[in-house]
Amino acid sequence: MAKKVLVVMGGFSAEREVSLSSGEGCIKALNEAGYDVESWDLTRDLEAFTGKLQDDRPDVVFNALHGRYGEDGCLQGIFDMLGIPYTHSGVMASALGMNKAASRNVFESAGLPLAEGWIFHKNEFSLAEDEPKRPYVVKPIAEGSSVGVTIVFEEDNDTPLSGAAWEYGKAILVEKYIPGREIQVAVMGERPLGVIEILTDRRFYDYEAKYTPGQSRHLMPAPIHKDAYDEVMALSVDAHACLDCRGVSRVDFRYDDREGEPGKFYLLEVNTQPGMTPTSLVPEIAAAAGISFPDLVSWMVENAECDA
Repeated sequence: MAKKVLVVMGGFSAEREVSLSSGEGCIKALNEAGYDVESWDLTRDLEAFTGKLQDDRPDVVFNALHGRYGEDGCLQGIFDMLGIPYTHSGVMASALGMNKAASRNVFESAGLPLAEGWIFHKNEFSLAEDEPKRPYVVKPIAEGSSVGVTIVFEEDNDTPLSGAAWEYGKAILVEKYIPGREIQVAVMGERPLGVIEILTDRRFYDYEAKYTPGQSRHLMPAPIHKDAYDEVMALSVDAHACLDCRGVSRVDFRYDDREGEPGKFYLLEVNTQPGMTPTSLVPEIAAAAGISFPDLVSWMVENAECDA
């Protein structure tokens, strides 16, 4: 009998539309792979959701949510309590991966290369007293898909906190801007699948560049020095492991090769639930490694588990 898989998608974070796109792609691929697939558009009605899980218990939950509540350990805790295996990382890894301040602490302790960074309370960030040397990057602590991310350059008059309310929580992460190239790696279990480079004509690889067809170009495999390619593959596995991730993740870097190659990598973040949309990178990297989309999601289902 085919394994029953419930794809949870949608949700109520800033990344709802991305999640719906990811979910639809996964449903199609899981059907092609022969699973018995249902879907659930998550709302704040948790009674209805937990009732569904208990009354029509799936063998596996495929978590296609992105952003808060679906990617940060909250939902994973429900699955653990009910004993239902789920794809992607567990509670702690998900919480750490989503919280950029917490994950930076873990990465720093592990000796992984990071850009210089500071945590500010939104009311303490003052142009006159506290502004770091430009250019720098302002990031929400706990959002994904580059939601709320802004680069402040020398010529900019305003910052994200001048003239408008900051909508992404009380704390902000500010990092030194690293010139160079956008490099990302897909990790599947303990195996790095490959390295991709992203080019865009926008200021940086923002939400529009990620999810609007034609706003970015992908170079797979990334045309970088072999030593650099090998180094970033190893760094990605280390980052995945030090957060105790499982399943599939995507690890993002900046690569500064202005003085020649091999250059220097700076770890940005680990995405514990990378996108599965038509423009997403993990399916593209997997395909280049000889893994079809149905095979990729099948592996994720067959390796689903709860936290011990």
